[in-house]
Amino acid sequence: MARDGRSLAEDVAEDILAMITIDKKFSIGDKLPNENELAGKLQVSRTTLREAIRILIAHNVLEIQRGKGTYVKDNLDLNKAYGLKELSAFKPDIQDLYEMRLIFEPQSAYYAAKRATDKELERILYYGKLEEELIIKKEDRTEVEQAFHQAIAKATHNEFMNQLMPVLYQAINKGVPLSDTNEEMVRNTLNDHRMIMEFLAARDAEGAKTAMKLHIIHAMRGFGFVED
Repeated sequence: MARDGRSLAEDVAEDILAMITIDKKFSIGDKLPNENELAGKLQVSRTTLREAIRILIAHNVLEIQRGKGTYVKDNLDLNKAYGLKELSAFKPDIQDLYEMRLIFEPQSAYYAAKRATDKELERILYYGKLEEELIIKKEDRTEVEQAFHQAIAKATHNEFMNQLMPVLYQAINKGVPLSDTNEEMVRNTLNDHRMIMEFLAARDAEGAKTAMKLHIIHAMRGFGFVED
């Protein structure tokens, strides 16, 4: 079901965009599956799919190559719209990055709980559980954690929060290797993510906001940025 104020085609367009930017199922220059296959995968009619593709073409995400099919545009740059590509090139220290996370991620969780479509919520929970498995197996979780937090940001339906993701990636890229050497921080991450997922699954916005805030504070304490 489409979120209030949005058409089904717009929701399908968002889902295809998430398949590109979060799931990494399609890369720049990749050809999308044929119409019947993709419509079946997304469980929508071909008419709705065509409208969704038109929306993404208008936003320079996809292009139709005559006689070949529909492709992810090779000039795709989702950060350009707000000029934050340059911001992502900054190299702030890890404390600055986690303070930035504390400022906006709890509110992201709040709006995601309120606004996520069922499919977006399913994506968040999928990556959260996958990260949990990687933590238990002591395997690298950097990319999956990025996908988890990006899926939450995407579900806010607030484009500015999406554009801040390159900055968040820096925090995750720096924080994961350091936290993985601290058993208490690893346990906190596991427990905190479970709590975040529980509140999101219940669409409890205040609970999700508080759980995300605690998660980031736990990390900051582990790094010595916040006193007990």
